Amino acid sequence: MADVALSEGPFLHAQRMTERYLLALKPDRMLHNFRVNAGLKPKAAVYGGWESVSTWEDINCHGHTLGHYLSGCALAYRSGGDTRFKRRIDYVANELAQCQKAAKSGLVCAFPKGASLVAAHLRGEPITGVPWYTLHKIYAGLRDAALLADSTTAREVLLRLADWGVVATRPLSDAEFETMLATEHGGMNEIYADLYFMTGKDAYRTLSQRFSHKAILEPLAQERDHLDGLHANTQVPKIVGFQRVFEATGEARYNQAAAFFWRTVARTRSFATGGHGDNEHFFPTAEFEEHVFSAKASETCCQHNMLKLARALFLHDPQAEYADYYERTLYNGILASQDPDSGMATYFQGARPGYMKLYHTPEDSFWCCTGTGMENHVKYRDSIYFHDAASLYVNLFLPSSVTWKDKGAKLTQTTRFPDAASTMLTWTLETPVAIALKLRHPRWSRTATVRINGTETVRSSTPGSFIAVERTWRTGDRVELELQMEVAAERIPAAPDIVAFTYGPLVLAGALGRDGLQPGADIVVNERKYGEYNDAPFTPPVLAGDPAAIAGQVRPTGAPLEFTIQSTDRAPVRLIPYHRIAHERYATYWKVRPAAA
Repeated sequence: MADVALSEGPFLHAQRMTERYLLALKPDRMLHNFRVNAGLKPKAAVYGGWESVSTWEDINCHGHTLGHYLSGCALAYRSGGDTRFKRRIDYVANELAQCQKAAKSGLVCAFPKGASLVAAHLRGEPITGVPWYTLHKIYAGLRDAALLADSTTAREVLLRLADWGVVATRPLSDAEFETMLATEHGGMNEIYADLYFMTGKDAYRTLSQRFSHKAILEPLAQERDHLDGLHANTQVPKIVGFQRVFEATGEARYNQAAAFFWRTVARTRSFATGGHGDNEHFFPTAEFEEHVFSAKASETCCQHNMLKLARALFLHDPQAEYADYYERTLYNGILASQDPDSGMATYFQGARPGYMKLYHTPEDSFWCCTGTGMENHVKYRDSIYFHDAASLYVNLFLPSSVTWKDKGAKLTQTTRFPDAASTMLTWTLETPVAIALKLRHPRWSRTATVRINGTETVRSSTPGSFIAVERTWRTGDRVELELQMEVAAERIPAAPDIVAFTYGPLVLAGALGRDGLQPGADIVVNERKYGEYNDAPFTPPVLAGDPAAIAGQVRPTGAPLEFTIQSTDRAPVRLIPYHRIAHERYATYWKVRPAAA
């Protein structure tokens, strides 16, 4: 990410909003319970919500916010080099080091019952909550602080925590370990695989395999979809970990499981936005109609983790399908999750017609998606570009530039995408250099045309592929990629009368106004009440006819990415990209009636 720069646009705006939020948060308030558990006097009052309020005490997620915060600060520092984030990281790492010293243990935690909760879980006793899930966020935050912000202290704290984990889990038999993994544990397998790569210690690699949940791994490795009814975001981090364990061990079954899971979820279990699940759980694909209009569908954490998985799989097997999914979910899931005015984020992004996006408060609703939101919007430099020894992949069409230091090359991407279906790439080189430029031809574009210095060079008719342009480039060479965006109807196979409308990778949402809503009605504390907020009866517009024909009747208004379609009462419905919806009611899916005789 340090080799990529973002130019002005909605992604850079979103990054700035999250950076402002990260700097507004007080580390000492997040450290409160860590210091208490270590026998140290806290320096500030604890934050609310999941961090302290009794409503959420049973889930034992206290401390998860600090882990996400470390990751967010590390990503922000790596992206922009702002030393304020580095200072925050070092301060938190030093505080955690003091906690370890005072407690005479590598374990740092913020649970109300302290280390005794973890000890009971390791003994196999009944507990409430998800201690390993929460500890995973702390491990991950320290890992990111060490790798992305070069924090020596964070690395030292992480290794003491890692060694504690090795010792603490060593007495468990394989059966006892597997029983423990029935409780949500985040991506602990990924963390220990990362630790193996960081240190070369075999004990870490072994523990990454022990933390790989066999009840999930084995059926997926055999390409059996057994996901119905499972808690969705419990599973996705495990699968990200499977791919990382594959990289650490070379055992093919881990990669087979990860790739099959991704194909299953992305192709058959996802909504048009790239999200999935209802009330945090997978449901049978034949029952899409019963779940698609839920206010509690598409948990934002799931999209965050599915993008991590798509990226990991692309690194191993650079297929355009992964990048297509990444783009779709990046716009309609991640960018769409942030309030562009406050920087706060969503939990669910359901498709109940006439509902609205609900955002967290700054200090009292530290949901899991609040935490991943701290990370999502400061990592947009990630996954635009990739390279191997001889090729540079352009996966995303974002105004940006990338520097390939080993080649003495800089590629600047100038684009108004998605307002315009094209992008311009310009080379700046120390000396002429041979590079294979691989441009994604998205599956949503029927054709793709490449022009070099104004001359048409390639015309592709293979959506969902990469166009390879191989030549010796010189400073000033310009490459233009021209695509086609058109309105389309995306049906649900199990319910063909339920459709979403898309324009290129963008889901078009009906912008349904604010009737009956009070200012601030979309800023909420309690994520458990999704579906109860703003639940006054609402009758959405009705569309009728063949979905493909309706798509053909969508008309541009002349404003950027704004369209209209007539409802059955002849009133125009305004359609805009879902990621631009904020502070108003919307509809992303429509139950289409048959055309009148």
